Amino acid sequence: MLTRKCLWQCLAAAGLLAGCSSTITNLTPSRQARNPAGLYPIEARWDANERSIRQDSVKPSVVIGFESYPMQRTALTTNRWETLVPVPANAQFVNYRFKFDYLCDGVPVARPNSRLSPNYQMEVVDK
Repeated sequence: MLTRKCLWQCLAAAGLLAGCSSTITNLTPSRQARNPAGLYPIEARWDANERSIRQDSVKPSVVIGFESYPMQRTALTTNRWETLVPVPANAQFVNYRFKFDYLCDGVPVARPNSRLSPNYQMEVVDK
């Protein structure tokens, strides 16, 4: 039992020393012109150097209040994601954040994990 506990502590320390990190970069302009459809593009880039992440399990979304809008990969890229979000015609600002859910390899099974970005604000301006 003691050996197993020591092994887990060593693995955890190695993970910390290896410098696992992830960065969510907002690629959405802070101001967008109002459009009649009421849908606005939101885009992000997610860079992670954690090797245990199962790339096929990544499920990003844009969170606005209590609503979540799934994102899709942009064409010809592996780490950029986009979606269209509805904005009411009378709204001037939209506060949002990104959430990336994914699985990490684990023993005996993969474990879920997620990253949440800071809050961002987009202004919708009349043309």
